[in-house]
Amino acid sequence: MINYQRQRSLFSVAALFFATTAFATVTGCSYSNDAHAERVAKSATVIQTPAVQKVVGDYASSGYDKRAQGNDWVGVMVRADDSDQINIKVRARSDVKKPTCHFDGQATLMGQDKAHGVIFQTTVNDSMAFFQFKDGQLTIDSQDKYALNQFCSGGGTLVGDYKKLSSNLELT
Repeated sequence: MINYQRQRSLFSVAALFFATTAFATVTGCSYSNDAHAERVAKSATVIQTPAVQKVVGDYASSGYDKRAQGNDWVGVMVRADDSDQINIKVRARSDVKKPTCHFDGQATLMGQDKAHGVIFQTTVNDSMAFFQFKDGQLTIDSQDKYALNQFCSGGGTLVGDYKKLSSNLELT
């Protein structure tokens, strides 16, 4: 009888050890690290449309070429946000005086053709704003031209033409 109880307790210990090992293995296989998944998702490359690839870059108003002489200028930084969306940041010179223009926005691809180039749109102050890219130039316009005045001081506006720079915009 004692031998039977000893065998039974050894069997119970072995079964408990096996069950614990199996449980640890199963839970180890299903472990999910959300932080790792987030990093992988963020590092995934978004495939941009050719239209977005074409317009990404820095643009500046005509005064940018003479910034060393003290001319005022406005720069536009265009970056890809999604396959058919861009982030737009407009900044005015800030090295000599207080910046006159500041705008951050996102625009969605509206369309493209040879006559008009690539056009993106967004809503600004209850008005549709257009960002037209053609022949190395960005033209910012709106259905309501005054809607784009709010982002500039001293009577300035975002409406206008900006040429594409061959290098990065120098904000200072």
